[in-house]
Amino acid sequence: MLWRRSKHGVFNIAHRGARSLAPENTLAAARKALECGADMWEIDVCLTRDGELVVVHDDSLERTSNSKAIRPERNPWRVHEFSLEEIRRLDFGSWFIDTDPFGQIAAGWVSREEAASYAGEPAPTLEDALLFTRRHDWLINVEIKDQASTPGDAVIVDKVVSTIETLDMEQRVIVSSFRYDYLEKLRSLNPHIAVGALVLQLPADIVGLLRRLGAEACHIHHSAVDSASIFHLHAWGFKVLVWTVNDEGMMRSLIDAGADGLFTDFPQNLTRILEFA
Repeated sequence: MLWRRSKHGVFNIAHRGARSLAPENTLAAARKALECGADMWEIDVCLTRDGELVVVHDDSLERTSNSKAIRPERNPWRVHEFSLEEIRRLDFGSWFIDTDPFGQIAAGWVSREEAASYAGEPAPTLEDALLFTRRHDWLINVEIKDQASTPGDAVIVDKVVSTIETLDMEQRVIVSSFRYDYLEKLRSLNPHIAVGALVLQLPADIVGLLRRLGAEACHIHHSAVDSASIFHLHAWGFKVLVWTVNDEGMMRSLIDAGADGLFTDFPQNLTRILEFA
């Protein structure tokens, strides 16, 4: 069911939501991705100090929240050293207004009024993100971040699987990670959840790796993929999802090469390209 839901045959995957238009990994970014016509949004999941699943990309809260300003004594503001309640009190939107990381406010693609509305935007939990996805009959890629240096390393996969199962989201989710032991564990817990193996470079025996993990897809960096590698993976029955593709020429080349999906910070641009492809 998951792979039959792309509108144009190529999945338009909003990387951390439409993060060029709204604060990354927030429901505001998810709403913009939906507006832009994305087939799926991608999020990153970490564990809080009290074992809750929160949607944050970095190990530290510093870059995407006001943690440094309001809790200076908590340097270096590690996610796993904050409780969910403490994270809920932080502002994950104002940094986007202040930095305009992709220049879309300055260019007029995000109005000043819309930008101002991001002030105070909270970090969602995994449950929040899944409920939003289900409510909008949408799809989601959940990347489990590496928790090796935190107390949650042994339980994060169990909690992710349990949350997906509780919300009956197995057919709307693909779970990815650079931690292949996480993916192996996930497969042992629930073989019905789709798995994507994240790779920066193609290993010599990529097919062996994907088969060992029970993965449906290879999530590969754009610098390490070409038409030959896509053809090879397709021949073995694997999907190829490429990250993070923001250049429009590269989008067109990868579509022509047969990529099954593109992660992008600009789903609005990819939608336009796919409509005329």
